[in-house]
Amino acid sequence: MLRKIARLLLLIITAIVITFVLLSGSEEHGGGFMRIIKNSPNALPWLLLFGLNYLAWKRELVGGSIIAIFGLYVSLFLSFNGGKFAITVIATTSFITILGFIFIYLGINKNKNDE
Repeated sequence: MLRKIARLLLLIITAIVITFVLLSGSEEHGGGFMRIIKNSPNALPWLLLFGLNYLAWKRELVGGSIIAIFGLYVSLFLSFNGGKFAITVIATTSFITILGFIFIYLGINKNKNDE
């Protein structure tokens, strides 16, 4: 049950963040579909998180470790870079880190059950 919840939450968070990054940055370019396309390079790090989702589904221990590192890095980079501190950013990125640790836990318990 925990496995399904963690997978679903990480997938939902990733989709929401990618949508937000694409749409919020396009406002600077004047909005519209072509502006979203011009803003798409800002979403590349978050597309990486989609790939990490897949990895965590296949190999929980490895995927969870990388997701936890990714979450920590993004938390530090987005929260303390540029002088702005937004509680929603730190909460979202911290939740990604927590989900990474949950995948690590699931991967360790899966390996113990296989022995």
